[in-house]
Amino acid sequence: QVHHVESGGGLVQAGGSLRLSCAASECTFSNHHMGWFRLAPGKEREFVAAITYTGGSSYYKDSVKGRFTISRDPAKYTVYLEMNNLKHEYSARYYCGAAQTNSASIRNWKTYAYWGQGTQVTVSS
Repeated sequence: QVHHVESGGGLVQAGGSLRLSCAASECTFSNHHMGWFRLAPGKEREFVAAITYTGGSSYYKDSVKGRFTISRDPAKYTVYLEMNNLKHEYSARYYCGAAQTNSASIRNWKTYAYWGQGTQVTVSS
């Protein structure tokens, strides 16, 4: 397995929670920073959260701090995004990417070389 498989999306009411999963390969997981980005119709691709390859540091879009938590499980080569108190405006397709550890900006999607197919998150009002 080289690319990622995202799962865990779906339809949820505002205020609800979802946990997204990104199943990666040993190659992309162990030696790369991992990040979550989202893309909504008519919007630009947007950084959501990222975690360094060791799991030592995490980064978040300011607006989701305190709501979202990114984590990684080395035993499963899996990255998670726990999303709580969801808002309607969070509706988007969420993608998991892998970036080189020497990336200049972990918040820039151009840094990421490997992606999955995404998982759709729809938050009803």
